[in-house]
Amino acid sequence: MPTPHISAGPDDFSDVCLLPGDPLRARYIAEQFLDDAVLVTSVRSMEGYTGTYRGRRISVMGTGMGMPSILIYATELIRQYGVTSLIRIGSCGGLHPDLSMRDVVIASGASTDSNANRLRFGGFDFAAIADFGLTRELAKVAEEREAPVKVGNVLSSDQFYHPRPDVFEVAQRMGILAVEMEAAGLYAVAAEHGVRAAAILTVSDILGSDVEMSAEDRQTSLDEMITIALETASRIDTPTSS
Repeated sequence: MPTPHISAGPDDFSDVCLLPGDPLRARYIAEQFLDDAVLVTSVRSMEGYTGTYRGRRISVMGTGMGMPSILIYATELIRQYGVTSLIRIGSCGGLHPDLSMRDVVIASGASTDSNANRLRFGGFDFAAIADFGLTRELAKVAEEREAPVKVGNVLSSDQFYHPRPDVFEVAQRMGILAVEMEAAGLYAVAAEHGVRAAAILTVSDILGSDVEMSAEDRQTSLDEMITIALETASRIDTPTSS
């Protein structure tokens, strides 16, 4: 059942998959957190692994940067590999004044400056919201771990180097917590296919300041977010065959 972008076999992916943008973060999670992890795909060096966490079979798959890239991988994981719960784990730029470096943001909704969802939704604005059950469980796990976390709206931008920085000022006034590049697209493709999606993010820089993580830290120092996502994934009931 290989696709143009995933070379895994038909049963190589779990029904629940964590989606970091960076394939090296996928490798880090597989090596540091999963038991018996196996590399199941590496087309274009976009690595995907399946292993177990607390006895629950879980996959982790890199998606690249931006909505066009995550839409490719999420669509193929859903259509060809039967993934029904997708949790984006990534970094974000903090906008909310109460956010600090390495704080955790759970994206209950995702605004966007992209046209991708309008194309999907017949020219209208689509309210890109996360699955409530996944979001609630992520927040519950974070609370249990006493992790600094905020739940709310994020901005999924098509632009890393935005030509209109005033957009972020408007977003902050509208209560947007943070800026990232994938969640709105993921939520829309999940809605289209009737599956569940959520996103949990770590603040890697504070927008409007010089405070930011190094590239190495972005790959390996997001353990709190990763653990919250894995604990949540481990609590998802395994589908029973009919």
